[in-house]
Amino acid sequence: MSEKVLSNNIKLETTKVTNWFALPKKVILALQHLIAMFGATVLVPVLTGFDTSVALVSAGFGTLIFHAVTKKKVPAFLGSSFAFIGGIIAVKEAHNGDLAYAQGSIMVAGLVYILMSLVIKKIGMDFIKKYLPSHVIGPMIIVIGLNLVPVAFGMANENFLLATVTLGTALIINLFTKGFIKQLSILIAVVVGYVAAYFLGQVDPTPFINAPLLAVPAFTLPKFSLPAIAVLTPIVLAVFMEHVGDITTNGQVVGKDFIKDPGLNRTLLGDGLATLFAGLIGGPANTTYGENTGVLAITKNYDPSILRLAAIFAIILGFVSKIGGFLGTIPTPVMGGISMMLFSMIALVGVQTIKNNQVQFNTVNVIVMIVVLVLGLWESYFQNITGINIGIKINEAVSITGLSLAAIVGIALNAVLNIISTQKKSS
Repeated sequence: MSEKVLSNNIKLETTKVTNWFALPKKVILALQHLIAMFGATVLVPVLTGFDTSVALVSAGFGTLIFHAVTKKKVPAFLGSSFAFIGGIIAVKEAHNGDLAYAQGSIMVAGLVYILMSLVIKKIGMDFIKKYLPSHVIGPMIIVIGLNLVPVAFGMANENFLLATVTLGTALIINLFTKGFIKQLSILIAVVVGYVAAYFLGQVDPTPFINAPLLAVPAFTLPKFSLPAIAVLTPIVLAVFMEHVGDITTNGQVVGKDFIKDPGLNRTLLGDGLATLFAGLIGGPANTTYGENTGVLAITKNYDPSILRLAAIFAIILGFVSKIGGFLGTIPTPVMGGISMMLFSMIALVGVQTIKNNQVQFNTVNVIVMIVVLVLGLWESYFQNITGINIGIKINEAVSITGLSLAAIVGIALNAVLNIISTQKKSS
């Protein structure tokens, strides 16, 4: 046998071994994303009354729809949106507990997303870039991360020892290991935290014991009413900028401009179709998840197919109740500890965005950044201290606050200040 043939055979066998390991590796990484999204995705239906299994199925299919629309380029996971909780509860109470009317309104909200995507496609990306410079986007990303930190802290607050063990494990793995082990830092940390919780008697097996092995989710059909639509539809306007921030954050983590390619119009369309589908089968509205973007930032593995595999697992999870029951036994402080790391990573991406794009710290840019940060973080950090509510009230159930308010004001303020600055220079 010639040396060339022998070399080719060795390469072929090496490729076979590499491919053999590729699928198990993807499965493990997908499970990490599944764990990261699980708590928030099921919490929304728990708070609103929607079926948790349906929420998992709608999140899974919604993610697959999103990936299909965005040319399989954006490594994002879509789960239950927190922004719609207040509106859903208001609609539910107004219709004697019938969530079908909230479903119908969620479908209409999805249609509004789709219409907005068509408008974005028409006006073009140059217009978007002009009004969304790095000194606006960077602080928006910081706001997304820091607004989630109190949520993680509240989860950790139930048992700081477990949260510290989980967070500490993740940090140690990230600091002192390399390669695949480092990519598994989240999963390993959750396992260590779970084992510690078990020996401390903090694991409640009831959700696993009571869950049937298999069960068809309680799919329901929507109903429509104008009052319900009037309550939920304006929320889309409030979360539009959150979507822009999430997609920009995702792109900054990966190192690609997803606002440009596949385009904001496609990401909005994917979000809209996912929300439309969720409303059709009886799930809460979907949105891109910062938790999974945090996983991307930590693992440095940006393969979108891993997110699609996680979506398939979520769909299966909706039908295999025992698995969902087991994941439901993961103590809240364990998830709180790992979430502290995920959300902090998002905020760090915002800082890096400002640094990497060499934002000039001139008067206009500094004022805009401060305003975005203060308004964006007001509700989470300053409202309780000052007793002052800052927001734009749309109706009894919906107010524009937090990131949405900060983005709207920041974009408008940046445009006005730049116009004034240009006029002064020309005069």
